[in-house]
Amino acid sequence: MKILITGVAGFIGSHLLEKLLELNFDIVGLDNLSVGKLSNIEKYMDYNKFSFHQGDIRNLQLINELTKEIDAIIHLAALADIVPSVENPEDYFTTNVIGTFNVVNSARLNSIKRIIYTASSSCYGIPNQYPTPENAAIDLRYPYALTKYLGEQIILHWCKVFELSGISLRLFNVYGLRARTSGTYGAVFGVFLAQKKAGKPLTIVGDGSQMRDFTNVKDVTEAIYRALISNKQGVFNVGTGKPVEVNKIAELIGGNKVYIRKRPGEPDMTHADVSKIADEIGWHSQVTIEEGVREMIVNIDDWGGSPIWDIESIDKATEKWFRYIK
Repeated sequence: MKILITGVAGFIGSHLLEKLLELNFDIVGLDNLSVGKLSNIEKYMDYNKFSFHQGDIRNLQLINELTKEIDAIIHLAALADIVPSVENPEDYFTTNVIGTFNVVNSARLNSIKRIIYTASSSCYGIPNQYPTPENAAIDLRYPYALTKYLGEQIILHWCKVFELSGISLRLFNVYGLRARTSGTYGAVFGVFLAQKKAGKPLTIVGDGSQMRDFTNVKDVTEAIYRALISNKQGVFNVGTGKPVEVNKIAELIGGNKVYIRKRPGEPDMTHADVSKIADEIGWHSQVTIEEGVREMIVNIDDWGGSPIWDIESIDKATEKWFRYIK
């Protein structure tokens, strides 16, 4: 199969590229490098089974060109994080919604056999059921969650109406090597590891008892691969089904800790019901949280140049969070 990966230079995209090249797939990669980094994929640039294109999924003409002679699309490209989606909702809508429309409509026009979309468990908001199944109520709390969910609905609708073969994977709390470390206040591992490397205290939200279904990127890429080669359609959760306290993550990383105010709109727990993906696709997570954190600490130098957050800078960065999100 010849696969187009959008967002190929990003966190998940670069790991997926590595896996699929090892499996001898032909890969066409697209990334606008607004979040992704060439350093994530530079060692693959000379591979004869990989071609890289710098460009944006909002460029319909480019997407149409790249999807000619492609067998399947794995659509990862998106803007992530909560705070910037509140500050710049237009960018999130044009990228995550219109960009996704461009991708799936090009799939229709070019008779693509298979499309895999990476959705977000943020669509569940603050769930009323744990573990949370795919048919749980949708509770969209901020523009990022909204735009990723709208992208999912476009994918599913196009597959239904135009008889495409597609699947949406709702990812839970993905972490691992090459995780995003932009100037935006975001995922806990990027924040903690930069603080750990700088010898600063770890900033724990609330009392740290909140639990997250942290899913290692290696397990996520395996789930994407299995979804790709399956004939299944619809929505599937991708998580461990074993949520972990943030306090435990802090203990595994080590160092001093300080506590900051709890944020509105965040659940006390994310906990994926993964029975559907286990039964229908045969996927289970394999990497324990201890193994995953250990690997990140061994490679802590990768967090060089990452923002080092403290209470004051976090308060400033999340001001609009507290203003708009309930």
